[in-house]
Amino acid sequence: MDWDNIERILLVASVAYLYAVFVLRLSGKRTLAKLNAFDLIVTVALGSTLATIVLSKDVTLTEGTIGFSVLIGLQFGIAWLSTRSKAFAGIVKSEPRVLLLTGKFQEEALRRERVTEDEVCAAVRSAGYGDLALVFCVVLETDGSLSVIAESRRGNRSALDSVAGDRDFGESDSYRKSVNETDQKIGSEDEDRRFRAQCSAS
Repeated sequence: MDWDNIERILLVASVAYLYAVFVLRLSGKRTLAKLNAFDLIVTVALGSTLATIVLSKDVTLTEGTIGFSVLIGLQFGIAWLSTRSKAFAGIVKSEPRVLLLTGKFQEEALRRERVTEDEVCAAVRSAGYGDLALVFCVVLETDGSLSVIAESRRGNRSALDSVAGDRDFGESDSYRKSVNETDQKIGSEDEDRRFRAQCSAS
């Protein structure tokens, strides 16, 4: 067993860890927030850099901390510029995109984002819905996650202003009819359950 190497790892790991905590605390919570694909890349790169500092003899502590600091500085700078320039934000970030709207799959968006209908349906099921008619839209977010917005919770759709896709979020007459029929069916089932509960109580 190489005790000298173990001692080096213990010393370097302790110093590198404390340095990482200090720098991350200084740069703010946004540094580790995975809000888009770029954030994910930076987070993975920071972890890889820290591991290299600790385990590799070929990388000195000074070189490693410089690389770590450069990554955090770049992430901080890009995030700062993105909040102040929409044009710059459009270069480094992708737009969220509607994949399902008013119960209908958006075929062009699915092809462009390379997402299958089964994957969208899986997201809908994960949100607790068994009927696409109850879902207003499914959005592919910038971090790759799928957001499911229920028809009953769409509100004034102000949260969808920055989403690529059907800007009008219009509805067809057949879709409105389908939603109304579904709502009536659910309402009838609720009334039937309440009536049975009252009969049982009496």
